[in-house]
Amino acid sequence: MGGFQRACALSDLSEEVPLGVEIDGEPVCLALTGGQVYAIRDECSHADVALSQGEVEDAKIECWLHGSQFDLTTGEPLGLPATEPVPVYPVKIDGDDVLVDVGQS
Repeated sequence: MGGFQRACALSDLSEEVPLGVEIDGEPVCLALTGGQVYAIRDECSHADVALSQGEVEDAKIECWLHGSQFDLTTGEPLGLPATEPVPVYPVKIDGDDVLVDVGQS
């Protein structure tokens, strides 16, 4: 389908609590931190586990399994064991709708 699509309501998000959703078959982790909403692929690049089950703090998300952290703005790993980035997606807020474009990463 492509383009920005509704992922959830802004009111569904809590500060520093990740939320896993699926958009066009893509697993997406949404995170509200510092008043900003981020969207990152909901899969650790080190192990096939959902990042949405991890912890969010200061625009970073930590994988619960091995502790790899990723920058929510770039998807870059911030420490081992992950060495590969995770795709991030553009986010727009329209009223109470969180819109994500999984076609751009």
